[in-house]
Amino acid sequence: MESAGAATGPASFLSAFYTSYWWIPAAVLATALAIKLPTIIRLWKDPLLRAVGGLLLLACAVFVFVAPSTIVWVNRVTGVPNISAPWVYSLLTAFCGACLVLIIAWRDGVSESSAPTRRATRWVVSVYGGVIVALWVLFALADVPVERTRDLDTYYANTPFMREEILLYLLAHTTAVLITSRLIWNWIRTGGFDAWLRRGLRFLGVGYALNLAFDAAKLTAVVARWTGNDLDWLSLDVAPALACLSAVSIAVGFILPHAGQYLRERRRIRLAHRELRPLYRLMRSVHGSGVPFVLRASPELRLTRRETFIRDVLLPLARRTDERLGARSYRAALGLGFAPERAKALAAAVVVLDAVDARPGTDDDGVSSSSSEDGGGEPDTTDLLSGIGAVSRALGHPEVLREVRARAMAPGDTMAVTE
Repeated sequence: MESAGAATGPASFLSAFYTSYWWIPAAVLATALAIKLPTIIRLWKDPLLRAVGGLLLLACAVFVFVAPSTIVWVNRVTGVPNISAPWVYSLLTAFCGACLVLIIAWRDGVSESSAPTRRATRWVVSVYGGVIVALWVLFALADVPVERTRDLDTYYANTPFMREEILLYLLAHTTAVLITSRLIWNWIRTGGFDAWLRRGLRFLGVGYALNLAFDAAKLTAVVARWTGNDLDWLSLDVAPALACLSAVSIAVGFILPHAGQYLRERRRIRLAHRELRPLYRLMRSVHGSGVPFVLRASPELRLTRRETFIRDVLLPLARRTDERLGARSYRAALGLGFAPERAKALAAAVVVLDAVDARPGTDDDGVSSSSSEDGGGEPDTTDLLSGIGAVSRALGHPEVLREVRARAMAPGDTMAVTE
């Protein structure tokens, strides 16, 4: 909404920037909505996700329709000067209602059918729906013939009915943002949140705090007009910048938990894939070839294929394991000061290496001489196959394995094998 005089110097730069920077938060909010949309559609019955989707959609619409170029287009299409004002105010008021509905859904979880939740949601919809109706009635009663694309709030601050409309939308916005901001900061101080969710809440808290600063700047500029003063720069320059920063912060607050959890899962899969590399290389030397390369394989599929290959090669190999060597190796690892779980993995790695080395000496049944001397039948391979990650990690420390194996094979260790 635009001043009559031509701007020069820094003011000219701000005026030019004003016409384009509204699209930045609109794009960020649209990105947040696009990221959330598949989950919202898949879990449509979840009131919390529906509230998040509605909030992001309305916030994006506010920044699209508040851009000066869109304001001019709407006014021209309808043929009504300044009709964009009640339209943008209505979108902003609906955004306020969505904030409160989100808080209700967040507070009550998925218990949408509970009577208190339904009553609170109906109350919010009724009150803010009534505010939107009142905005249009006040605009119809007001006389606002001069189109303002930048400074409508201050230009018509003393105009009957338009004055009440401006005050009404600002108070409705301030009330909703104040309640939402307070509850978010209260949640941030409580425990039990995932780290990424806590970070997202902090960005949401900052975003709603900036929204309060936006309201303060707008109200101060409007009240200044009522008292005959001119603080229009608060409405023209400060408030829009605060609104954009607020939108970006809110969008990041919704994106961050989703993106953080996604990146954490990707990292877990990459680490698991890399962790299996030593055992995979050993099994590839046994099999003679590895997993065929697939160009478009996802990280999850590559991990699954590697695990499957290792188990397929390890299963027949496990029939040649020497249980007595495993017991002695476990005892040796404990003697070196390793914890029981770590000692178990080291012992399994020693047994696997021994089985690989014993391949040329196997008989027709696939059982090595070291195993058949036992006369104990088939070894239990469940732990070995289920603990391939720990065994692979142990294989990554050959110097430790050499020490454990040397101690296990040392004369005088006559520890009996326990079933």
